Amino acid sequence: MSRPAGAPAPAGADLFRALHRRRPQGDPLVLPGPWDAASARVCADAGFPALATPSAGIAACLGYADGDTPAAEMFAAVARIARAVDVPVSADVEDGYGLAPGELVERLLEAGAVGCNIEDSAAGVLKDPHQHAEYLAGVRSAAADRLFVNARVDTFVHGDGDPGQTIARAALYVAAGADCVYPILAPAGVLPLLRSGIQGPLNMVARLDGEGPSPAVLGELGATRVTFGPGLQRRAAAALGEIVAGLR
Repeated sequence: MSRPAGAPAPAGADLFRALHRRRPQGDPLVLPGPWDAASARVCADAGFPALATPSAGIAACLGYADGDTPAAEMFAAVARIARAVDVPVSADVEDGYGLAPGELVERLLEAGAVGCNIEDSAAGVLKDPHQHAEYLAGVRSAAADRLFVNARVDTFVHGDGDPGQTIARAALYVAAGADCVYPILAPAGVLPLLRSGIQGPLNMVARLDGEGPSPAVLGELGATRVTFGPGLQRRAAAALGEIVAGLR
């Protein structure tokens, strides 16, 4: 169900935050990643209590390579998604697009988002963790409790995959006010170690090709919530390719 343009979201950051609390082991919060208003409605109608937009999926929808979407277009896409559904929407805003913390928070709130992913790398290079922690602290200060901040740690993407480094970065980000930590593409085998060393909710990404653990298994290993990155958008594009191929 959609709500009128400009109407306030009925579910805010407090509800979204509550969805992460006291989850039984093996029952993580599963957040599908819609890339436009139509896919958001499908996900909400399926009964998911919240959604998490993927920047790569939105980029593909808008005709950009991953990481090349202009900030204005990304926020506009998030706004269309948030406006289309009555469940909380968290937005992947990459590394913040060079915006000052206060401006980033303002843009997110204007778009109707109740949470965000912020990654600690830029152009394929890890940021200084202390400087990034300062940025996250600025976001937390500007947002107060109005946004759920998911701190993405890119050590398994652009670093050497050292769990110790991941845990150290996570500690800085949690101390800065992050609500959740997201060690993207961390192998499932190191999840118990990460779980033991990281305070608070832990986000893991699941694959949709059957090659990786299911959300339930990731939950058993320690994940608090599970997202899919651009996986749904890519599966949908592949399905469309098969359909249109049959039209020739």
